[in-house]
Amino acid sequence: MPRYRPPVDPTVPSASSTYRFAAGLAFGVMALQRWRFEVSGADHMPSRGGAVIAANHIGFWDFFTVGRHAYYAHGRPVRIMAKASLFRTPVFGPLMRAAEHIPVERGRGNHAFDAAIDALRAGELVLVLPEQTISPAFELLPFKTGAARMAGAAGVPLVPAASWGSHRFHSVRRPVRPRWQLPVSIAYGEALRPGPGDDPVEVTAHLRSHVADLHDELVRTYAHGAPRDAWWVPQRFGGGAPSPEEANRYLDGVRQRFHRRAS
Repeated sequence: MPRYRPPVDPTVPSASSTYRFAAGLAFGVMALQRWRFEVSGADHMPSRGGAVIAANHIGFWDFFTVGRHAYYAHGRPVRIMAKASLFRTPVFGPLMRAAEHIPVERGRGNHAFDAAIDALRAGELVLVLPEQTISPAFELLPFKTGAARMAGAAGVPLVPAASWGSHRFHSVRRPVRPRWQLPVSIAYGEALRPGPGDDPVEVTAHLRSHVADLHDELVRTYAHGAPRDAWWVPQRFGGGAPSPEEANRYLDGVRQRFHRRAS
């Protein structure tokens, strides 16, 4: 496993000891299984200054795989915006809290938005998964506009990103299953630079298009290919994942159950 090296530039926020501890646990799980990382577009990851990283969401380890390059290559911690419920889970909760990530409470997102803006203006990286949930189809869902609004309000770049492979280890409706030497692909695209006056809906449409292109390229070039009928490959590529329509019915059921519990 690579060693953490603090940023050379003292003006760049470095990882705290608690962040390094939490990151060591998460990245240690990957190292123990000898995951093989392939990163493309690394030059699009800023080595200094605030930036929003917006990525696809296919599994429960996307947070760590997408943020790994900035941590090891530039010594930069990545503040993750994630559902508050994850901060209360037995495995992810302690990691997320120790690393001082940003919980987003359903219906009360203003506090998280303000915390993210403060972090961005302080020169930090903030990771957002604009789909906010995982589709069992492993295709992109509609994007929320939060990433575009944050980048515009803070005046920082908006970096599209995509990951592929880690969902084979742990994803929605799939329990943890150790994966020895699992290939994991990460891609970063050229940053968008929205201003405070730009339409966040339009910016989000451009962002989603860029992430979709990165996602499709990763699927096409993945080291293990796209085996026919494999559960982790989208139907569009010949895989056995549920169709987007089946996945949407499943997600609708999850939402209905959530609303019944909340009412």
